Amino acid sequence: MVRIFSRFLNRMKIRWKMLVIILPLIIVPIFLLGAIIGYVATRQAYEGLTQVSRADLDHMASFTLDLLENHHRQFEVYRDDKKKIVEQEMKSLVELAFGVINEQQRRQRIGQIDLESAQQAVGNSFKEVSIGTSGYLFAMTGSGMLTVHPAREGEDISAAQDENGWLFIQEMKQRALASAPGEVLYTIYPWHNELPGDRRPRRKIVAFRYCHTWDWIVAAGGYLDETYDDPTFEQNAMALLGQQIKSKKVGQTGYIYTMTGDGTLTIHPDAEGENLLHATDLDGRAFIVEMAQQRDGWIRYPWRGPQDTKNRMKIVRYRYFEPWDWIVAVGSYEDEFYRAANDLKWRIALHVLLLPLIIGLVATALLALAAKVLTDPIQRMISVMRKVRQGRLDEQMSVESQDELGELAIAFNRMTRMLRKNKEMEAALAQQGKMASLGVLSSGVAHEINNPLGVILGYAGYLEKKIPEDDPNYSFIHEIKRESKRCKKIVQDLLSYSRTPKPALEPTDINRLLRQIIDFAGNHMDMNHVQIVQNFTDDLPMIAADGDQLRQVAINLLLNAGAASQPGKQVSVATSIEDDRYIRIEFADQGEGISEGNLDKIFEPFFTTKARGTGLGLAITKQIIDMHQGQVTIDSEIGRGTRVIIRLPLVREEY
Repeated sequence: MVRIFSRFLNRMKIRWKMLVIILPLIIVPIFLLGAIIGYVATRQAYEGLTQVSRADLDHMASFTLDLLENHHRQFEVYRDDKKKIVEQEMKSLVELAFGVINEQQRRQRIGQIDLESAQQAVGNSFKEVSIGTSGYLFAMTGSGMLTVHPAREGEDISAAQDENGWLFIQEMKQRALASAPGEVLYTIYPWHNELPGDRRPRRKIVAFRYCHTWDWIVAAGGYLDETYDDPTFEQNAMALLGQQIKSKKVGQTGYIYTMTGDGTLTIHPDAEGENLLHATDLDGRAFIVEMAQQRDGWIRYPWRGPQDTKNRMKIVRYRYFEPWDWIVAVGSYEDEFYRAANDLKWRIALHVLLLPLIIGLVATALLALAAKVLTDPIQRMISVMRKVRQGRLDEQMSVESQDELGELAIAFNRMTRMLRKNKEMEAALAQQGKMASLGVLSSGVAHEINNPLGVILGYAGYLEKKIPEDDPNYSFIHEIKRESKRCKKIVQDLLSYSRTPKPALEPTDINRLLRQIIDFAGNHMDMNHVQIVQNFTDDLPMIAADGDQLRQVAINLLLNAGAASQPGKQVSVATSIEDDRYIRIEFADQGEGISEGNLDKIFEPFFTTKARGTGLGLAITKQIIDMHQGQVTIDSEIGRGTRVIIRLPLVREEY
């Protein structure tokens, strides 16, 4: 069976092998892991949701306490504001009373009335003023005798006490006698007035001021519940607070309620005002008593509501609100917690089935992508290898990563470069062999041809001097002499190409050398019809070069440019620094240009497009530049001219 499977795999591509082998290793563990996680998650869901639900109950209790606290603070601020307003009103009444006293004292001073009549008139005016329902103005002497009062005029109240046994009249006298002139003072005390039918003590506020001339303490008093206490407003606000608390649902059937320390429900959905202190759960446990005693904590008890068909366990979080002596309780049934856990269990089971399926599809796609990422470079490598096998050593693998495939591509590229270099070295060695043979041949040719050419030139020169210019044979003698010189130059160029010496390097100023060549070429008969333009970079550094050989290169390129240019055109020579590594020399003409097919052959020996050229000028030029470790390139376009660029290194490499 294993052998059959192995054969089956061997016939498959790498990407399909990856899918067949790796995919089961991913899917099977995911299914097993999903089943284990589902089981554990279901178990943990009950505990987790219970903890979350308890946290929600605690949060709701804290929220309710915050509502009560905010309500309490708002009413305290409201009462303080109302108290300030009432105090200001009381002060105004006291000031008004003093206005009445001042008027009567004025009449007394001018003799219109006596002191007794003045005080009687003030008393009558005071009795006409009412404050709220049962408040009034009154006055007493510094010793505590009532001089003006609606019902107790003439009584000594210096020993009067409030409901707490406080001698408030004594304090009023002491503060009034010690007060600054015109200062209005205040006091609040509980008072039970039986005349209007009060059943319980009420807080009373009194504003008072001392009149030094009559030794009177003038006071304006009224009950707080008739001034700034507003029972109707507070009841409405409390009802609104209760409605806000009752609107908060806890789970499906749970709710928030509050009760006093003695078990009376103050806020409840349907039992407000009832006292449940002695209520018990289904086990007979007095849970309300326990809550009232503990005031803060958790409690669980069995309970059956009006709509319940069976007993259910209830959990309650309760907190204490000290300002009102209230207990805030938030309760809910536990089975409502587990309902979400049961729903979660089925969702987990569904996800346990769906998740491996989705992961399997994603894993298949990712594996296919991974296989493609891995095998596509291999396919490209195979394609490059096939081309290299066909002899195309210039082909290179693209390095797109730094992994093993990237290292393989780098190694293969290095191998092809080495093969190409070896092939170039073989070609160079073959070329050197040819050059050596050419040197030997050139030496023999020069020796065997130069001597006859010398004799021919000598006799041709002799005959040229003996024959007059109008002689018909003169032109033949002149042509023999000219062609003999041409043959001699061909032999000389051949010797120069085959025996170009090693450059004699010395510091050379390229700009200066080119200016000398331009001056020389400007006087040459082949350059009379063109204009030479210079564009040299200043402060060009000196380099190690053979000046004589570079002069030969420059003269050759300038004469070629002049020969290719029409009369009136320009030939430009420019120098610059390129990439901080090379001196760039550029020769450009505006001639007819060189065809694309000839550009590849332009540096080959004996290749020429001129009718009378030798084809060795550019070959010698390239040979000299190569020996200087430089580069020579030609950029040409038919009809737009030619540009020859020479790059000479600033620093030569030593081999």
